[in-house]
Amino acid sequence: MPESADVLRVGAVEAGYFPDVPILNGVDLRVAEGEMVTVVGPNGAGKSTLVKVVVGLLRPWRGSVLLRGEDVTGLKPHAIVARGVGYVAQRDNVFPSLSVEENLALGALAARGRDGHALEEMYELFPRLAERRRQAAGALSGGERQMLALARALVAGPDVLLLDEPSAGLSPVAMDVMFEKIMAVNARGIAVLMVEQNARRALAISHRGYVLDLGQNRFEGPGRDLLHDPKVVDLYLGGRPAAGE
Repeated sequence: MPESADVLRVGAVEAGYFPDVPILNGVDLRVAEGEMVTVVGPNGAGKSTLVKVVVGLLRPWRGSVLLRGEDVTGLKPHAIVARGVGYVAQRDNVFPSLSVEENLALGALAARGRDGHALEEMYELFPRLAERRRQAAGALSGGERQMLALARALVAGPDVLLLDEPSAGLSPVAMDVMFEKIMAVNARGIAVLMVEQNARRALAISHRGYVLDLGQNRFEGPGRDLLHDPKVVDLYLGGRPAAGE
């Protein structure tokens, strides 16, 4: 894709949950306007920790997080969201006792100057949610809950969307739908930063990717190039590329 300004830039970030036990060891990352970027790597590499640092759930020890050039390092999550960041956590990402519509209405509270059609836009993008708008979120299937979590983040009109393992626990059919929706979101011009266990599938649809290992950048490049890099395939993708990749 053409080069454009970075909407998100992470520089030399070091972070962890306990003193002297670093999870991230100088990670760098950038996401350009309208770009989809995927972060992959083995368990414990620091992928979800990186997302938590960006969204303000974890304050880094060193390094910086910039949104459109503004230093937002260490700001609280509500302040990060107010600056145009949407976040979908891996777990506990909807309010199960509230209806679909109530969940979306809560997400819309963070809307930045959007008109009253935001909820209807979500129902157009996620027709299944429109059918279940009066139903409690806790009664939805796993795939439907993930769609609701995605819609709740989008209804505020973010510039960049952070996704932490969006396909985790989904059936193959629900996983297909989720990746289709993520692509549709990105096609609307919303930048996406995704941490994903299904590395092959995620890299195949991403403009660029990063491979983290032991809290450090190991590889970076176009998503499909990483899929065919022998070192990446051997070390992180389980051997030979699948047919058609």
